[in-house]
Amino acid sequence: MKISVIIPAYNEERLLGPCLESVKEAFGGPAGRGLGHEVIVCDNNSSDSTARIAAGAGARVVFEPVNQIGRARNAGAAAAAGEWLLFIDADSRLSGSTLEQLKAGITGGRCCAGGALVGMEDAPPLLGRAAVGLWNLVSRTFRLAAGSFIFCRADAFRETGGFSLELYAAEELDLSRRLARWGRERGLSFIILRGPHVSSGRKFSLYPKIEFLRLLIALILRPRRTLRDPRRLKYLYDGRR
Repeated sequence: MKISVIIPAYNEERLLGPCLESVKEAFGGPAGRGLGHEVIVCDNNSSDSTARIAAGAGARVVFEPVNQIGRARNAGAAAAAGEWLLFIDADSRLSGSTLEQLKAGITGGRCCAGGALVGMEDAPPLLGRAAVGLWNLVSRTFRLAAGSFIFCRADAFRETGGFSLELYAAEELDLSRRLARWGRERGLSFIILRGPHVSSGRKFSLYPKIEFLRLLIALILRPRRTLRDPRRLKYLYDGRR
């Protein structure tokens, strides 16, 4: 069985190296036994050393000129040869424990896709814990995967159309629902691993709280317009890292 690990990366020279090293260590440890894997980094039009760092670490590098996370993930998936696809973020780290849970899930033969509970480091203690706790509750309750860790069968990904090109955020939620529906039609489940899959909490220090409040209000009042306009999603697309 082969897993294609796909990492979209836009100006991620600072944290991409540790992410790639974590993937190497996880697959090189006990959890990786019996699993083949490849690592694909999609350089999403970076202006820094992202592509060079990825290539230097042995990853296959593909290029997507349009800054959109869904497009970058789709470009990586188009180059993938694995029976399973695992999408993780460039500012996250894959642990051996989470990989072991993933292996158990996909070798059990009962699931088609899923996600993992998340963790966050370097975030304000109170706000960070609240954000993570709320998301993990939503993830477990509604079976929705975080963008930092979503996996699926390659055939399920292709037959459901991959990540939406209309959305500049929440594309993982949209795909989670479509993958879950695909699975139900075949008697397969969408699962949430206990994880946690840990990501950086850097956005809490890069952006003032008022910007997140404005975004929350925009999502409540005009969700469709907000999720389809990268200018309203500065925390993802303005290049601050």
